[in-house]
Amino acid sequence: MKFTTVPESWDLLPPGWVSMGSGALAERPGRQQTQPTSTLVADLPMIGPESALQISTVYRCIWLISSLIASLPFFAYDEQGNGKRTLARTSRLYQLLRDSPNARMTPMEFWMAMLLNLLLRNRCYARLHRDERTGEVIAMWPMAADQVESFVLDDGSMAYAYRIGSDVAVLAEENVLHIKDLGNGTEGLSKLDLMRPTTAEVASAQSAANRLFSNGGKPTGVLMVDQVLKQDQRDAVRARFAEMQTGSFARLFVLEANMKYQQLSLTPEQQQLLETRQWGVEELCRWFGVPPVLAFHSNVTTWGSGVAEIVDGFHKLTIRPIVVNIEQAVRKRVMSAGQRARQVAEISLDALLRGNLKDRFDYYGKAVQNGLKTRNECRQLENDPPLPGGDVLTVQSNLLPIELLGQSPQPSIHINGA
Repeated sequence: MKFTTVPESWDLLPPGWVSMGSGALAERPGRQQTQPTSTLVADLPMIGPESALQISTVYRCIWLISSLIASLPFFAYDEQGNGKRTLARTSRLYQLLRDSPNARMTPMEFWMAMLLNLLLRNRCYARLHRDERTGEVIAMWPMAADQVESFVLDDGSMAYAYRIGSDVAVLAEENVLHIKDLGNGTEGLSKLDLMRPTTAEVASAQSAANRLFSNGGKPTGVLMVDQVLKQDQRDAVRARFAEMQTGSFARLFVLEANMKYQQLSLTPEQQQLLETRQWGVEELCRWFGVPPVLAFHSNVTTWGSGVAEIVDGFHKLTIRPIVVNIEQAVRKRVMSAGQRARQVAEISLDALLRGNLKDRFDYYGKAVQNGLKTRNECRQLENDPPLPGGDVLTVQSNLLPIELLGQSPQPSIHINGA
């Protein structure tokens, strides 16, 4: 891959790379904008990816979604026609998606890195190395979203500038896996920038709690005396009672000479600090589509009380849309034209049943009894060896038309082998 040095200012790029329009949702040629152009709350601190990940709820939500999706098997199938397909175990696509995306990473490591960027920035990128002869991808390398800028060229095609230090690699769209979430269709809106009012408030509450407890929970206050003190008296009083803020909890302090203590700062209860931090967990979970109970929020439904339905809804409403987005992006941007004509790539959501033995075997039983799967197909999913006669589809034979209920079936009579 060729790396070229470009000017420090992107405004010096050739014509056709100049951004036009306004707002992150506007359609424009040139450089694409991902940050919102206005803020809901003014004068908010910048909360970058590293700062956001120090908020436990953000880290938990991103780890939960990324690790769950990355752990699902990504299969490539050869289409045989008439709806039939077989695992393409020896194909490059299968080896790329299921075994090794590149020389350094396992599939789970690769997709967790991609999903980290997708969940924080609503977009993620990977460099694609293709076989020059066949055009098939042989390696995928993730690129940090904050180091990539996307451009729409004059002819409508896209190009990507990947900044590495002072150098920039300019990549054509056929050499980039670009997965984008909510946005204008060309780029995804930066989720981390959109959620800045929430992350800033949660970070402020966490900072206030840290300051409070680092001070032993002791509020700030003043000592009031009904007479004017000399400088040496002030120093003595300040030295004597400074330990009220920093000293032991068990220490008893005696106020002399009509001294009075006046508290200045609010107590945690007055600040509603605990309620604010609980609210922050729920609000952050809402941004990521994660039920608070899965982020270990203590003020919601506990394990064993409706959690199965909550997890099922999480899989359907949060995990599945992301999985479909990944599958479609891989088909459009990773697979060559020849591969698209004869192969299909899918993430197996059936693997979500692996953790529940009862549900898994209930599913197998219904599939076998209704002729949807053979016994050996179900055994293969459990890594069991095939059995003789297990490749035959079977159905229940006790289903009769309603008008035949109560009647005994009449045996067939065969004469002379007829």
